[in-house]
Amino acid sequence: MANLREYQKKRDFKKTSEPRGRIEKNNKKLRFVVQHHLASHDHYDLRLEWDGVLKSFALPKGPSYCACDKRLAIMVENHPLSYRHFEGIIPKGEYGGGTVMLWDEGYWSLVNEVRKPFGKEEMKIIFMGKRLKGKWTLVPFKENNWLFIKEKDRFENWCRLSLFTRSIKTGYSMNEIAREKTEPKQKDWMVQGIEITSPDKIIFSLGKVSKYELVRYYEKVFPRMFPFLENRLVSTKRCPDGVLDHSFYVKHFDVDVNPGMRHVKLTNDKGEKKDYAYILNIGGLIEEVQLNGYEFHLWGSEVIRLNRPNMMVFDFDPDEGLGLVKLRQGVRDLKAILDELHLKSFLKTSGGKGYHVVVPFTSFRSWKKFEDFAQGVAKLMVQKWPRRYVMSMSKKGRKGKIFIDWMRNKKGATSVAPYSIRLRKKPTVSMPIFWSELDKVKPDEITIDVALKRLKKKDPWADFFYIQQ
Repeated sequence: MANLREYQKKRDFKKTSEPRGRIEKNNKKLRFVVQHHLASHDHYDLRLEWDGVLKSFALPKGPSYCACDKRLAIMVENHPLSYRHFEGIIPKGEYGGGTVMLWDEGYWSLVNEVRKPFGKEEMKIIFMGKRLKGKWTLVPFKENNWLFIKEKDRFENWCRLSLFTRSIKTGYSMNEIAREKTEPKQKDWMVQGIEITSPDKIIFSLGKVSKYELVRYYEKVFPRMFPFLENRLVSTKRCPDGVLDHSFYVKHFDVDVNPGMRHVKLTNDKGEKKDYAYILNIGGLIEEVQLNGYEFHLWGSEVIRLNRPNMMVFDFDPDEGLGLVKLRQGVRDLKAILDELHLKSFLKTSGGKGYHVVVPFTSFRSWKKFEDFAQGVAKLMVQKWPRRYVMSMSKKGRKGKIFIDWMRNKKGATSVAPYSIRLRKKPTVSMPIFWSELDKVKPDEITIDVALKRLKKKDPWADFFYIQQ
């Protein structure tokens, strides 16, 4: 029977904020976490849920996607399941003193028969994480020493894991986590150490929503939103003087203005080199909001694999006057096609007059194949139901019909980010919802107040990053 005696004996819980923990039974999917741990030695900790605890291994060099690398994994004491949420500072002088970052999380399963897991037998594992994916093997070879090896599958050499240097929880680097825990609480009009200018300026006259309220919304929603922002180029819609006044899109960012963004130079269709950017952490997001950028749009690929898109978006744009019944039928028709193709899809409100259906992929080999696939799905809908749907953008061509916008899946095109505020008459949100809510939630129904309340409930997109298709 697993226990936590050694874990609790090593720690003084009056001095460390690590959880004391207890044995917890879970009949659902097994969870795992990887934590970057800068203690006396810089290393990673792999923790796998089993028998009510986290079976834990220290990885001196971290994991590798190269099947040729045999990484040492040293089994250490069991940790409580609640430890999978821990990020912060273990005080100097305490056991494991140093900085801890939440580096990855997800689910895992054992795929070979083992008489006694975590004993003396080789364990073959499938990881369904945001950064660890596919098949891996744990091989015991001497006392508490194991080898952690990537199996040869479609995820072999998927990426260099050293590229991921920030928390999946906050977006902070190790240094920023350490600094955040020593800084004093922010004063009024200070959020994440950033001074908010004109905080009481009204951005949405309907509801009298101020700039400061929008900043606080993004601060609270960041843990849910960041996994979609991470390593993904953004465009923003800025609105300096309120939504009824002039607004404009920003695709190219000044490299010196926002230190919470990292910049990438890309050559556009005209052969010009332009600065694009992606958000590194919560400070980068808040700074852009401070600069009056309230609406966020994302690329369909990540910077680390820019030419391998992995997030497909279908937007339903109905003709004016077309009722919700027909719009919702369109969403169901698309889901039926995706289901036939054995593709898991997710639903969100647009914050405007339509819905968005989002399909995660491991990655396509090229933008051309990605675009062709999205176009093919839309074409199939038009062929099956020509009186309901069109692929034409023109207002004249879509009279009485729904435009299936598949063109957001071209290289350089963007779609509004999950949890982003929309700059409409009222402060609506492009909000992830359950498929069962399609007939209950209108496309422009969820405002920032409603969105914040929904954050306290189950995440409709909890499995988004663990789908392998």
